[in-house]
Formats: sequence, structure tokens, C-alpha cells
Amino acid sequence: MLELKDIHKSFKQNGNVIQVLNGINMKVNPGESVAIMGASGVGKSTLLNVMGTLEPPTHGEVFLGGNNLYAMRESELNRLRNRKIGFVFQFHHLLPEFNAIENTIMPALIARINKDEAEETARDILSKVGLQNRLNHRIGELSGGEQQRVAIARALIMKPRLLLADEPTGNLDRVTGGEVIDLLLRLREESDLGMVIATHNQKFAEKMSRLMEIVDGRIQ
Repeated sequence: MLELKDIHKSFKQNGNVIQVLNGINMKVNPGESVAIMGASGVGKSTLLNVMGTLEPPTHGEVFLGGNNLYAMRESELNRLRNRKIGFVFQFHHLLPEFNAIENTIMPALIARINKDEAEETARDILSKVGLQNRLNHRIGELSGGEQQRVAIARALIMKPRLLLADEPTGNLDRVTGGEVIDLLLRLREESDLGMVIATHNQKFAEKMSRLMEIVDGRIQ
């Protein structure tokens, strides 16, 4: 489903070239969950950004469902990103002035899906993540774990093929973090979607189908 071929990524800083990713090759199959580990600064977030088309590689190719992502026109890429890739971040980036349903339907509204249809789908997903009684609560009225569940619902409303999660439990306590990981794995099973999670938590990583580590810009 997802394939990375010889991915390199470097940045220029104060006239120097910083090499972050150094020839990464990997595949993710439908229904597979992959954990990416490594010390801070090794490029876990950068790798997820490259997978999710948020940041182009310096060199290499990324394929999703046979599409060469960085060979696509920007308008095509924006549409594919909206419909085929879901993102969950450590900082959930929810809009505090809106409630759980309104935050969840944002990607659907961007895709110009009918609002009533989008809200019906949002209610279903929010129920699946255990928020059926918190649909109309604003973000500030929800706990940290509940906010992250809204972020997961938002990531899944377009029924993507790929879910990318960057330290999704980083701001949660151990118990709540464990609940979020278990929820992601259950939703992945139900929808057969591929999932890649960057995490520092060895215990959580060991629940995934595969565990990879970035060392010196390469996957081990």
C-alpha cells in the first residue's frame, strides 16, 4: 500500500547541510501497524511528514496505492492527502472554539461533502472512540485523552487508507496513553488501514505488527 524508495532528506542550517534521512526503504501493507522508534532528533517526525506529503524528500520516491506522490500535481496531491491519509499529532491541533463534531467534520467540509452527511459520519466515529456523550462539548471542556480521541476521529472521517500518528500519547499519562494506543489498534483492525506510529514508548511499540528504529538516518 505504502512504499518508500531510497528516501533522503537534508536541511540547510547556517550554511551547513544536515543529513536527517539517509536512504530509507520500507513498505507498509494494508492492515499493518508499524512503530518507528529512535532517539529525539533522529528524523521520526521528518519521516512521517515525507510519508504524508507534508514535506518532500531531498531524493527518493513515495508511492501510495501505486501513485508516485511527489510526481503528482499539487491539486491532485492535496485531494489525495485529504481523502487517503489521516494524521494524528502529539499536539492535536483542534480548534478550541468548536465542539467535538465540528472539529471532526473539518476534513469532510474541505472535501465539500454535504454537512449533514459529514455530521452523521462524525457521530458514528465519535461513538466508536467512546465520545457518544461528548459530541457537543467544546474542546476546552474535554480531558486530554478525550481531545486526542477527537483528533483520531477527525483523522478517520474520510476513511483513509493510511494513518500516520506522531507521538500520539506524548502528552498523556501512562494509562490514558495505553487506552489511545489500544483504540488505534482496534480501529485499524476494523478498517484494514495501514498505520505508522512514531513513539518513544517501547511498551506501546511492541503492540504493533512491526517495530523499526532509525539509526544514523537509516531504518533498522
